Amino acid sequence: MKRSLLPNIRQDLEQKIILLSGPRQSGKTTLSKMVTEEYEYFNYDYPEHRADLLEMSWDRQKDLVIFDELHKMPKWKSWIKGIYDVEGVPPRYLVTGSANLSTAGKAGDSLAGRYFLYRLHPFDLKEVSSEITPEEALERVLRVGGFPEPFLQNDDTFYRRWKRSHTDTILRQDLLDLESVTDIMSIETLIELLRRRVGSTVSYSSLARDISRDPKTVKQWIQHLETLYVLFPVRPYSHRISRSLRKEPKYYLYDTAQVSSGEGAQIENIVACALLKELHRIEDTQGYSTALHFLRTKEGKEVDFAVVIEDEVRYLIEVKTGDSSFHKSLEYFGGLFPDAVKLQLVKNLTREKTYPMGIQIRRLSDWLAQLQLV
Repeated sequence: MKRSLLPNIRQDLEQKIILLSGPRQSGKTTLSKMVTEEYEYFNYDYPEHRADLLEMSWDRQKDLVIFDELHKMPKWKSWIKGIYDVEGVPPRYLVTGSANLSTAGKAGDSLAGRYFLYRLHPFDLKEVSSEITPEEALERVLRVGGFPEPFLQNDDTFYRRWKRSHTDTILRQDLLDLESVTDIMSIETLIELLRRRVGSTVSYSSLARDISRDPKTVKQWIQHLETLYVLFPVRPYSHRISRSLRKEPKYYLYDTAQVSSGEGAQIENIVACALLKELHRIEDTQGYSTALHFLRTKEGKEVDFAVVIEDEVRYLIEVKTGDSSFHKSLEYFGGLFPDAVKLQLVKNLTREKTYPMGIQIRRLSDWLAQLQLV
């Protein structure tokens, strides 16, 4: 299945180093090898490949050189900066990693002006809309998630086995490469607690009490899980909102099938992933600044998502499983942001409709399959 970022990456490789990051097994290596048939591939996890990289012995007649997991190399930014500055292109260079390449390996020299960053997410309904119906895609993402291998296998047993191996690799390999962490069992428990709290605000102090650790350690562990693309935060938006909640974030999982706090939370997680993926695409391909937030006041008025583009709230989005009457908080916050599109996305909906104040009730699967924020 062709990935939607491929044409942009091909175009940008002509002038910049491409840094391609994203969750482990989201398809980065496969996508990289689809750029051209003439490439050299090196994975820093393999000892023989590490030796080749230290010698800088690759075929410079090839069109493309792919460096996989290069962020695990000490001072990797300085290393590739030197190659790019001295040798230039061709060949073209594509660096991939299962950690956030904009934050990993900060000890190296800056690559400013020499690269474009892309973030590859798992499949969503939009990316597979040419292959299967929106309803089938939603059912599959609910059941086995959007990571390419289990999504394409479409088998519950395969997904359970894949999930066990996937999580184990992240915690016992990627996390240890990132930080000297020894209490893996407590981090596993932390992930399980967060799976059960998707859609709810998260208190570091409460999590710390549950696993008998201090809040500072818990916050640091969650930041590591963010860097490794296990989960991501959605923080409250407070600008122009009186008595808004300001501190406690919500956390969502990149693997949508792991959410264990009910169908409502799971479809909210699917929408969060789809919105974040689209916002990252907008940032990475068009250069706009974007952010994803939620809205909540101390009186309990709440909307699931506020989409912010270039510092303006463009969309207010509420997610429901089957309620076709509009959520009252959409009307309240819509008054504060009159220019924002006001949407209620409903999984089980018999009829789409709109209201005079501008609120739209849309079928969840159809809207996500056609997602376009700008």
